[in-house]
Amino acid sequence: MRVGMIAPISWRVPPRHYGPWERIVSILTEGLVGRGIDVTLFATADSVTSARLVAVTPTGYSEDRSIDAKVYEGLHIAAAFERAGEFDLLHNHFDFLPLTYSRLVKTPVVTTIHGFSSERILPVFRAYNDIGHYVSISEADRHPSLDYAATVYHGIPLEEFTFRGEPRDYLLFFGRIHPEKGAREAIEVARRCGRKLVIAGIIQDENYFREVIAPFVDGDRVRYAGSVGPEDRDELLGGAFALLHLISFEEPFGLSVVEAMATGTPVIAFPRGSMPEIIVDGTTGFLVESVEAAAIAVSRITEIDRRDCRAHVERRFSADRMVDDYIRVYRGIVDGT
Repeated sequence: MRVGMIAPISWRVPPRHYGPWERIVSILTEGLVGRGIDVTLFATADSVTSARLVAVTPTGYSEDRSIDAKVYEGLHIAAAFERAGEFDLLHNHFDFLPLTYSRLVKTPVVTTIHGFSSERILPVFRAYNDIGHYVSISEADRHPSLDYAATVYHGIPLEEFTFRGEPRDYLLFFGRIHPEKGAREAIEVARRCGRKLVIAGIIQDENYFREVIAPFVDGDRVRYAGSVGPEDRDELLGGAFALLHLISFEEPFGLSVVEAMATGTPVIAFPRGSMPEIIVDGTTGFLVESVEAAAIAVSRITEIDRRDCRAHVERRFSADRMVDDYIRVYRGIVDGT
């Protein structure tokens, strides 16, 4: 089977620190190549892959602000569709824009919908619903007006995450610094519990960080670790007493939640979006409705067996399982079944 994999070009594949869509593209691409599938990856020129790499843009436009995103997005998508005849299918991870090319080629296009940025992009998905072969990343993120070929949960390389049975005493926030991700709520939970908090992630909302988060960051009780890359992620996640994921939006998936559980760290989360699909309440963490309930859940974390967290990820969220699921989707589409 010959697959053309269309990655986003906001970040390199795999990302140096942040870039969840690019990370999944990398994990999937390497897994497919490992299974003997012929993959051509359309990504930035500095991407690192065992697949055949085709690149138009030198690096991600979020890494080099001199790169015009619209210009290179157009060139990047065109490069993939101009070669569509070389593949049995194209796998689009680039959101809605490549769909507008899909009626111009005979090659089927699989589109993984990594979430809906707003209702305003839905007209494009609806316009290509009949040929789109959409894949959702959770049941919660399925839109009722669209048809789906499958739901494929993200998977992670388990070997990158070390199980740690004995955590340290800090709580952890790991994600974008943005109001919807719950960094301020995590600070309040840590304060109520009298525990230290480590905050890690890119600052996506500068005003929010400066006005709401930074006043509490003292380097002792609350520490900002910056945007943590792969080399430090494993230790930081595994050392946490618990991960706080107190989101205020419908999270399509949540890679950090799965990564934390892979190291044995339980997760305390608001039950928004995919969280009830990912976390087993009372077994791999707690689903709570308020900051007050989250603080109470911290006091109950020792009821969670960290081995159960790791086993849960091994069963449901491994990279191998994700690759298997996508191969099944590909074969169904190519064979017309």
